[in-house]
Amino acid sequence: MFEPPYPPYDPTDKSGFSYETVLKRWPIILTSIVDQLHRENHDLHQSTQQETDSSRKATLEKKLEESKSIIEQVSKLKYQMARDHVMEPIPEDGEPHAELYNSELDRLAKSAKNTWFTAPWLYAECYLYRLLRSMFIQSTHWHDYDPFAAQKKDVFRKSGNSIYGIAKMMHDLQKEKAAIKNNTENLKVFFLEMIQMCLWGNATDLSLLTHMSVSDIERLQAFEKDAQAARQAFIMRDDQEAAWNQLQASKDGRVDFVLDNSGFELFTDLVFADFLVTCTPYVSKVVFHPKLIPWFVSDVTPPDFTQTISNLSDPAFLESSPSPDQQDHLHELAARLKQHVDNGTFSMSVPLHTPLGGGSDGKGAAFWTTPVPYWDMEAYDRELWESLRQSSLVIFKGDLNYRKLTGDIQWPAWTPFAEALGPLAGSFPLLSLRTNKADVAVGLDKQKVAETEEKDPKWRVNGKFALISFCT
Repeated sequence: MFEPPYPPYDPTDKSGFSYETVLKRWPIILTSIVDQLHRENHDLHQSTQQETDSSRKATLEKKLEESKSIIEQVSKLKYQMARDHVMEPIPEDGEPHAELYNSELDRLAKSAKNTWFTAPWLYAECYLYRLLRSMFIQSTHWHDYDPFAAQKKDVFRKSGNSIYGIAKMMHDLQKEKAAIKNNTENLKVFFLEMIQMCLWGNATDLSLLTHMSVSDIERLQAFEKDAQAARQAFIMRDDQEAAWNQLQASKDGRVDFVLDNSGFELFTDLVFADFLVTCTPYVSKVVFHPKLIPWFVSDVTPPDFTQTISNLSDPAFLESSPSPDQQDHLHELAARLKQHVDNGTFSMSVPLHTPLGGGSDGKGAAFWTTPVPYWDMEAYDRELWESLRQSSLVIFKGDLNYRKLTGDIQWPAWTPFAEALGPLAGSFPLLSLRTNKADVAVGLDKQKVAETEEKDPKWRVNGKFALISFCT
């Protein structure tokens, strides 16, 4: 296994973002789960009171009892986290990776780094979501429950204006696609715009943004050319040109998206993919890689993927007041996305109707919910590694994927991107699109880092800055 020359970020460093995460962000996330379950319980209680069939009433009562038990477990976890308790082993619950997480816990215990404030941040955060999953999977009636589903849906519903705007852009683009497809320079311009849209779509991250108004969401999702131009100054590394050159080298190739957030970000991923297969001669198939369990609040699961396309087809879903033309544009786009899925142009790395947890069909996505840095992908999941080697371009979306690509290590910011990728570098053409929400950043100009530190000391974590990083 690859051993980097620098240590991971230290959660005990009170000036670091990892300390703030353990101290503040994670407790807020746990509280949101408890609140959501209380809302579910209120509805369950009402249904129990109204139910006249004794068998169905007993089932509802059992479900209510299980929910209260999960609330107790989550509340206990929040208490233990705040007091820096030892992280307990994940139960053998029938889902993958419990042994992998627990063996790493044992290793950390030998150096007394197996508590919430001492364990490496990346490992602890992955462990947290796997432990939460275990609480639900061991129940009878909450086995397939996503505690973040309502939150994901709510934020997506508020994205209407941005979605309608992008749908119009795609409508106009489709009318000109024949001319665009045969003009390399025009095609390049649209490709770079798509990267920007896809990059800044990553800003809507529910693990960071706990209370979002419609105006907040629209500000984050602004995609117009003026907004993109203004944001260019905030791109600390820009490998768009190299990514374009890589795409041009393929013919009827395959592009893979290692997904991050559901909702609006997934919508931008789907739009980018639609552009690639309909407007360029370079791509004929796109594969999307989801997470198998509720992960980092808003990450895409298989049910999220299918539900997103379904929601786009429902004119009542979005909180907006579109014109008839806007409705037509979105309907046209949603129908095309569905057709891509139906005819196999778009696919997931697991079957479309894979349940939470993956079941017998989840092997193709199991790696993404391990705590393993991606530089060890070949050793841990050679089949996945071999599959990605067949891709013309693998696009890694978002902050967590970037942290896993670089191991969440304290690399000097001017460390070459390929060096920080370790053994993964050169495995396949790789493009990382990431708005900065964690400390790690590599491949940067030393002078630019110093100037940015002077202007904005929080540039690494506040989501205002971004990296477009390519490695072939």
